[in-house]
Amino acid sequence: MANVIKLHKGLDIHLQGKAEEKLIQLKSNGQYALVPDDFEGVTPKVVVKEGDVVKAGDALFVNKLYPEVRFASPVSGKVCEVVRGERRKVLCVKVQADAEQQFVDYGTKDVAKMNGQQVVDALLEAGIFGYINQLPYAVSTNPSVMPKAVFVSALRDKPLAGNFEFEVKGEEANFQTGLTALSKIAKTYLGCGVHSSFENYKDVEVNVFDGKCPAGNVGVQVNNVDPVNKGEVVWTIGDPTVVLFIGRLFNTGKVDLRRRVALCGSEVKAPAYVDMLVGEELSTLLSNSYDADHSVRIINGNVLTGRPTTKEGFLGAHTSEITVIPEGEDADEMLGWIMPRFKQFSVSRSYFSWLCGKKDYALDARIKGGERHIIMSGEYDKVLPMDIYGEYLIKAIIAGDIDRQEQLGIYEVSPESSLTLRSWNCSVLFVKD
Repeated sequence: MANVIKLHKGLDIHLQGKAEEKLIQLKSNGQYALVPDDFEGVTPKVVVKEGDVVKAGDALFVNKLYPEVRFASPVSGKVCEVVRGERRKVLCVKVQADAEQQFVDYGTKDVAKMNGQQVVDALLEAGIFGYINQLPYAVSTNPSVMPKAVFVSALRDKPLAGNFEFEVKGEEANFQTGLTALSKIAKTYLGCGVHSSFENYKDVEVNVFDGKCPAGNVGVQVNNVDPVNKGEVVWTIGDPTVVLFIGRLFNTGKVDLRRRVALCGSEVKAPAYVDMLVGEELSTLLSNSYDADHSVRIINGNVLTGRPTTKEGFLGAHTSEITVIPEGEDADEMLGWIMPRFKQFSVSRSYFSWLCGKKDYALDARIKGGERHIIMSGEYDKVLPMDIYGEYLIKAIIAGDIDRQEQLGIYEVSPESSLTLRSWNCSVLFVKD
């Protein structure tokens, strides 16, 4: 029997362009790249060079801080470029995929007979351990420090978020294997939404979160189930597809970084789902999906926590949506933001749209304002379903006051939570930047 946790705070922003649950087929152009910035807190050390031939599952780079944490190539092929930026920062490692894919064979394993250290060693060897984060601070996991618990969130509730239940159809066995493997490391909690099909999985404690966004944030779930105290560590998987990566590894012996991605947003002609590999170039997906005459914002992820990208960008390691919305730079409105709008979203009823009831909005990426000082207005606390003082914590972070941050609950907060709050702050009157 699952535990039901009712959350009374939160905010859902309903946008136009939600992906229809149908799968479209695309042929890749063979260009792939693994981006170190997709892995929070990782300083990469590249272990390949241009011209090297790799198999799917071979390491492209490692974490300098924990060299045993490797990051696997999603495809077999030739390393065509190691792209660097300022101060020789590694931006990505590009691989030109082979026509016929070859995989490193790590061997199938019976997770029921493994212990926690054997599971960790297998994930390290295959180069997918780095997809797991840890709290405090939501950074790349230190494999030498065992956690008190593992948290998996299977609830996606950001605007236009992809439906994980649609993604996991046909792969229930892999998902169960992944959960069982994690349960060997420490007690594992699975968070899901109401009316989901995840309540029947074994080897985990299932918690149903009944509430608005950000109920799916893994930090929110940790705070409401088993908060992190000083000196404690929990491992977190906010992207449930990672559990599929783990399950496929043990069931097939191969690194399979395939994921189901929602192509969504008000500018997309036919929002739907597509199966892609981590690091796949987006040009194939986006070539004819929207009107090229419009100025649009392409987002690698959702509108609250995703990153702006282009057609030449690559699918992020934890990306479950590619969102296309209007840029808004060509908007020319009389009286600007003081107009009593009916087509814009506002929490504070500054626009007349609140009279229209629940509706989906086609919002653009304009800021409609500039940077301002943080004023203790209580806006964060109205929507944050965590037992912390959000505004005071943000000020402590800005001031760099570590002791104050610890007192105010920094241990369960992740960059995702911070980005969501900042985006909501823009949404109080306006829309996400």
